[in-house]
Amino acid sequence: MGGTAYLIVENDGNTLIDVPFWTDTTQDWLRAQGGVQRLILTHRGAIARIREIQHTFNCQVIVQHQEAYLLPQVTVTPFNHHLAIGETLEILWTPGHSPGSACVYWSGQGGVLFTGRHLLPTPTGELAPIKTATTFHWPRQLRSVETLKAFCRQKSLSYLCPGANIGFLRGRVAIANAQAVLQGLSVDNLLSNKF
Repeated sequence: MGGTAYLIVENDGNTLIDVPFWTDTTQDWLRAQGGVQRLILTHRGAIARIREIQHTFNCQVIVQHQEAYLLPQVTVTPFNHHLAIGETLEILWTPGHSPGSACVYWSGQGGVLFTGRHLLPTPTGELAPIKTATTFHWPRQLRSVETLKAFCRQKSLSYLCPGANIGFLRGRVAIANAQAVLQGLSVDNLLSNKF
């Protein structure tokens, strides 16, 4: 399950969603985009380079409070259930994959939901929560799907951007028709999920 990171470029500062493969090339590219003012973590995976990223860009690191203890050498901005950042970004706690899993909603581009590891493409290219050996709490993850659906019902939502498994999207970088895809997820059907 390879990880994926995203960069949102805005006038009030750039937001990095999750941690990219950290190389000189990545750092140079991020500098060319204007740097990173904030880094939002959607799950506890791939946190090894956070301190280096914060040192390089002097950026704010935002993480759900149950994952913050994993970063003792990093200055973090923890949140509980929901955090709004300016007028365009919202972070929603969606526990299940890990205790502090979160999804990020950005109102740009018609509405984009960054799902982290909470919802991922399956081998058939569909979107679903994936139960693995490291899933923290499967029933809670399914309840979080319902919470996320309710949160997004009142939002404009054009794209879903998962935090891993994008190879299953067959060259696409996002899932279009996002509102219909998200609202079409049935927790009853997901209870028998064999992914």
